[in-house]
Amino acid sequence: MTDDAALERARAAVDALHRRVARLDDNALDLIFREGRNHTKWQARDVPEALIREAVALAQFGPTSANGQPMRLVLVRSKEAKEKLKPTLVPGNVDKTMSAPWTLIVAYDIAYWTRMPTLYPIRDMSAMFKDNLPFAEEHGTRNGTLQGAYLIIALRAVGLDVGGMSGFNRKAVDEAFFAGTTVRSNFLMNVGYADSAGLTYARLPRVAFEDMATIQ
Repeated sequence: MTDDAALERARAAVDALHRRVARLDDNALDLIFREGRNHTKWQARDVPEALIREAVALAQFGPTSANGQPMRLVLVRSKEAKEKLKPTLVPGNVDKTMSAPWTLIVAYDIAYWTRMPTLYPIRDMSAMFKDNLPFAEEHGTRNGTLQGAYLIIALRAVGLDVGGMSGFNRKAVDEAFFAGTTVRSNFLMNVGYADSAGLTYARLPRVAFEDMATIQ
């Protein structure tokens, strides 16, 4: 297929999608956003690896700058890996993490730009990062965080619950899981089927549109 043909096919797919789906229904919006909570207690129910893989594959379709895709993941499931993670956690996050079926270390690769000739073949942008590593890390952090948010949405979309956490020692996690690499931890998320008994308060307030946004 020529590049022109591929482009025309992509444009046709966008048009067909908009004809097929106008928007998500209320049930989907409730599942992903309005009724989704940050959970801390988990059912003793298996979460198959295939479901995690499905969510990760969905999250990868979220946009990143120049298709850089800097997010990297460690999917912590085994007892041995949980024990390695345990001493890096603040005390309040230990029980919820050790009892979760999965804990995902959401990280980013500060050398993600080395893959850009493949991921963004439209033009080679790797030189602008190679010659300015602080700039590369800034972009990696920002876009890796975006991908982590996409992953939360994807996990909820496939019916799983998530408990995101920033209460951990990043340096210790990096030493335990990423030593000798260019990968840096960002945040953690526990994943499973939530036990609603773990909720200790109702939905907290959200910032009003008028306090968050201006229209100019």
